Amino acid sequence: MAGVLETAARLVSDPNARWVLGGTALLGLAGGVLGSFALLRRRALLADALAHAALPGVCLAFLGSGSKELPVLLAGAAATGVLGTLAIVAITRSTRVKEDAALALVLSVFFGAGILLLTFVQKVPALDASGLDRFIFGQAATLLPGDLRLIAAVTAGLGAVTWLAFKELKLSVFDPLYAASIGLPVRGLELLLAGMIVLAVVVGLQAVGAVLIVALLVVPPAAARLWTARLGSMTVLAGAIGAVAAGLGAALSAVQVPGPAGAPVALPTGPVIVLAAAAAFVVSLLAAPHRGLVAAAIARARQRRRILAENVLKTLYNLEEWRAPRGVPPGRAGSTLAELQAVRRLPARRLARALARLRRERLVERTAGTEPRWVLTEAGLREARRLVRSHRLWEVYLVERAMVAPDHVHRDAEEAEHVLEPELLAELEQRLGRPAHDVHGRPIPAGEEGQAGRGPAVPPPPGEEAAP
Repeated sequence: MAGVLETAARLVSDPNARWVLGGTALLGLAGGVLGSFALLRRRALLADALAHAALPGVCLAFLGSGSKELPVLLAGAAATGVLGTLAIVAITRSTRVKEDAALALVLSVFFGAGILLLTFVQKVPALDASGLDRFIFGQAATLLPGDLRLIAAVTAGLGAVTWLAFKELKLSVFDPLYAASIGLPVRGLELLLAGMIVLAVVVGLQAVGAVLIVALLVVPPAAARLWTARLGSMTVLAGAIGAVAAGLGAALSAVQVPGPAGAPVALPTGPVIVLAAAAAFVVSLLAAPHRGLVAAAIARARQRRRILAENVLKTLYNLEEWRAPRGVPPGRAGSTLAELQAVRRLPARRLARALARLRRERLVERTAGTEPRWVLTEAGLREARRLVRSHRLWEVYLVERAMVAPDHVHRDAEEAEHVLEPELLAELEQRLGRPAHDVHGRPIPAGEEGQAGRGPAVPPPPGEEAAP
């Protein structure tokens, strides 16, 4: 704990550390905001292609000027990044090559050219090319106050353009056909988004590098998408996740860890930032309230318990129907746990839990005595009729319209009965001509409107008396 506090105090007091933290946090903010649009537009690989396309521009700018000043090198990176964007657009428009293949083509060709140029300038003794390789893997520790001002200016500009064109970008992302129909320049908006991504990639090359900059444009938006379905909230949350992950990663990289020989070793900033962003994604993947794995597992467990309870409720109705005289609607005499278990073939504990749930919902009651019976309440009888009606109408539909054999429809109807809405059931009943009986001759209960035809009940065939 003392080491952590000492490191935190050093980061606060060290100007260079503050520049690094501020610069990486701004890069994470810009990457998260712009990456949200790219991710929803299914252009996540665009950032990767543009990052690799920027590398030859760095080498060409150095060869042409002989200067290693950051603005000069970034201008070269921006030029080849824009060239890569235009190449992707030209390939997809003028050839039959798909967009993903065009992205992979531009990425590999431009990055290969960048590695070739970088190797060339490093092999020439007259050229002092030391430090250019940091644009591949990044070196956030070399950020200076001027670099921080440049990153802040670019981030502010990107944020302003995003805010001013938010509605247009949003519409082009979610419905480009409608956007084009109302006169919006969809292609221009796509190029605008690509250009902003180029700027974000270019200013992030020195800190994170061409290989890892894509993580700041993909991982924070992917994590934010798990928390919200609204684009405005997603961009804000993605920017916050990107800023925190980048700043935290930069801070963690300043902590020296013991090496193999006991000597302290500093961790590289770029990879630590990527791992921090990945940790945020993992946390979101697990803990997000609607799309997280934990929430999904809880929802599935609740659904299984609800379906089991509804199946037990339907079985109580089937037993009442089987015991009722011909032509007499099912009553509420009740069934014992043993009778239910004989039909449902469930462990007694699971069956008891399902009955306890139905009892809490006031759908069944339990009688007193040495052998208590489970009786449907009025509300339970209505709900059971709805389930049985859904099941039997769906069986009729499968046999008459889908041409499924009558002995193969039970399982599908068992699944469908829990999700069919009353409006759909009413329409289904009307399309089927309001049948009075299902494919096994069992009566179909009337709906709430009571419009289903009714005829004398036909005795169920053997083995169908209490079909679950």
